[in-house]
Amino acid sequence: MLSLTSEVRTPWHGVSARAKLLGLLAATVAAFWLATPAQALAFAALVAGMHLPGGARFARQGARMLWPLWPFVAVILIWHAVTGAFAQGVVIVARMVALVGLANLVTMTTRLQDILAQVDAALALIRLPARARTRLALAVALVIRFTPVLMQRGSALAQAWRARSARRPGWRLVLPFALSAIDDAEQVAEALRARSGGL
Repeated sequence: MLSLTSEVRTPWHGVSARAKLLGLLAATVAAFWLATPAQALAFAALVAGMHLPGGARFARQGARMLWPLWPFVAVILIWHAVTGAFAQGVVIVARMVALVGLANLVTMTTRLQDILAQVDAALALIRLPARARTRLALAVALVIRFTPVLMQRGSALAQAWRARSARRPGWRLVLPFALSAIDDAEQVAEALRARSGGL
């Protein structure tokens, strides 16, 4: 499994996980008050600028992590262009890209253990039992760890298809991708049962 944490040091690495997560929460709420394309694009530009203190390599890494969003961006913009609400589509896309970019910035500059500690602390506030908090924290850890793995798996399947066929893969990759993900899940489940004694 891979980590999303960047090896490139930035000033954001020195900010506490709690502050970054609270900032992400506040930005998410505030983003829905952005009503015009100019406001939404300015917000996206601000998020892009927040990657710059890490240098060009860090900024490129953040940009690469946004690449999987392009199908959603295309569908949203085309749909809103057809329905005559292109400005609204721009607002939605800018919000989405900015918030995903901001979430990526948090995970790229925060250790997984620190994120999980904050998740556990938040769950403790609603008086969840320690066993339930542990399971939820583990679920969050698996989602974060497996996100880049599944992205790479999908990219590898697409490249393998293009090497063998001139047709676009489209829906044909859904089944092998799903079977691969299920196989990984079964292996991880077996490993967890072997190590945790039925956590």
